[in-house]
Amino acid sequence: MEMLEGKVAIVTGGARGIGLATVRQLLLQGAKVAIFDLLEGVKEQFADYEDHILEIPVDIRNDGDVKKAVELVEEKFNRIDILINNAGILQDNFIEEMTEEEWDQVIDINLKGSFNCCKAVTPYMKRQQYGKMVLVSSLAALGTKGRVNYAASKAGIQGMTRALAVELGHSGILVNAVAPGFIETDMSRVSETSAGKRGIADFDSFKKAVITKNPVQRLGKPEDVANVIEFLASDKSAYVTGQIIYVSGSPGM
Repeated sequence: MEMLEGKVAIVTGGARGIGLATVRQLLLQGAKVAIFDLLEGVKEQFADYEDHILEIPVDIRNDGDVKKAVELVEEKFNRIDILINNAGILQDNFIEEMTEEEWDQVIDINLKGSFNCCKAVTPYMKRQQYGKMVLVSSLAALGTKGRVNYAASKAGIQGMTRALAVELGHSGILVNAVAPGFIETDMSRVSETSAGKRGIADFDSFKKAVITKNPVQRLGKPEDVANVIEFLASDKSAYVTGQIIYVSGSPGM
């Protein structure tokens, strides 16, 4: 029997990168998965799991849209056991050049979006007296040059994780976060824009600089993060809550 047989999961930002790798892992472990993403077409990649997958285009910044999407998941699969808050964006800039729009976009999607999703699934999980929430933070929460908006949003996610763990534990809901380091995804290509601002000539040089500093001497893969998310979403983590797990190949870089 698969580890997540009979469980129903929601994955935000599930169309690519860490989100897509997580969708794959959850399906392989027997879960039914609803994908919240404005990018569609993921279902076609998992033809063998047609009855176990649901795609819903939703703007997670809008709490009303999120609530309706969660209702659709419950109507389709009759329960909601797992929430993976993965959706996020980058808008890199130095503080003197950062616009209000760049700040708001990152905070609204990364932090407010996660809040909206946690809020929407909580009543369902409370009724079941069971639930797993896994939020995706970042190593950048510890501070990083040229990303004050992103760092603030990901640090906020860590605070939200700990607060919700305390608030919801008595209802059988466990809340944890993963904090990836540099992972090779489409979103990491956005870092190419900021590489020049960091005094690095191109993206390949940027990657080499990261690898050189990393004790593991490689970049992370989406599957590296998805494996940890899978553990936190399963009952193997039944006594783990309020934790931030860094998936970075390093104790602090």
